[in-house]
Amino acid sequence: MSVGLDGQALFDEQQLEIEAGSLSRDSIERAVPGLDGVLSIDLGGRGRQIKQKGILRTRSIAELNDRIDAISAFMDSDTHTLRIGSGREFSDVRMDSFNTNNERTSGSGVSIDYEITYTQLKA
Repeated sequence: MSVGLDGQALFDEQQLEIEAGSLSRDSIERAVPGLDGVLSIDLGGRGRQIKQKGILRTRSIAELNDRIDAISAFMDSDTHTLRIGSGREFSDVRMDSFNTNNERTSGSGVSIDYEITYTQLKA
């Protein structure tokens, strides 16, 4: 499964998990004198949370830091398009958090676990 942001292939395909939450709506409910029950006003769709987990692998720590910097650049409060190799696309996503942990070295290079949380503003 290939994953990219705005057409840039930034993520490894192995051990990749993407979890798209349910779309949500918002409303206001008010009691009105003389009305049995409540008045409910639909405020429309409010988007959803999307979580992405995986492992970044590079040949050196310098390459890993460059890749982390390239991904971090998408935390710019702008909206982007997240594409998954299965053909699914999430438009109007904002990157809210990018966390890394468990950096380790192996015979072929360096790897680190990561987790990204997006908010899809429109569905």
